[in-house]
Amino acid sequence: MSTTVPSASFVEVPETLLKKRKQNEKVREERLAAAVEAKKQRKTKRGVIFKRAEAYTKEYIDSEREEFRLKREARKSGDYYVEAQPKVFFVVRIKGISKVAPKPRKILQLLRLRQINNGVFIKVTKATAQMLRLVEPYITYGEPNLKSVRELIYKRGYGKVDKQRIPLTDNATIEKTLGKYDILCMEDLVHEIVTAGPAFKHASNFLWPFKLSNPNGGWRTRKFKHYVQGGDVGNREHNINNLIRQMN
Repeated sequence: MSTTVPSASFVEVPETLLKKRKQNEKVREERLAAAVEAKKQRKTKRGVIFKRAEAYTKEYIDSEREEFRLKREARKSGDYYVEAQPKVFFVVRIKGISKVAPKPRKILQLLRLRQINNGVFIKVTKATAQMLRLVEPYITYGEPNLKSVRELIYKRGYGKVDKQRIPLTDNATIEKTLGKYDILCMEDLVHEIVTAGPAFKHASNFLWPFKLSNPNGGWRTRKFKHYVQGGDVGNREHNINNLIRQMN
């Protein structure tokens, strides 16, 4: 007796489901391709950043050696070596707003020094020098060296992104805001500040005013006396670096 095997039945998949599957597959492939491309770009960017850091290091070393050479030649010839005028000041507010006249108050606001122990980088120009003289009873300032700039940015650095105070934990935060000025990473930012580069204004404004601590051991004396008179206010020149160490 013969048995009849029923023919296999096929369920037709709806066309909308097939289109959705194809679309999902396309999206998945695009995501994979984008991830591969992003990984390639990150690798390339790391190479660029590494080469820039090497170039900056060489530039700093060559500049330091040149300064030593000029000092040595001046001593040999019995002359005095006159250092170049500072390009950048680091300014710290050390007094409050009590009984501050309207003009100094406005200047402190323009310098973004709204609170005690706030610090900012200022490019040295004739205009900024006049502003600093007008608010000198409320601030102390001087020429920061490379070590101070790097420590401030790496340890206390915050960026202004969409009017928000964002910690500088990676280079992406810097590139997002300053990439159009060819500032892609922390070392680019440090170099732009130290050398007072063409994008200094944008780099400085990107950095949120540094919030420093009171110096170790406190201030030297009453704050209304000038630094050269044994006080704390005014131009400290290179001695600002010692104060930065104490407040950082």
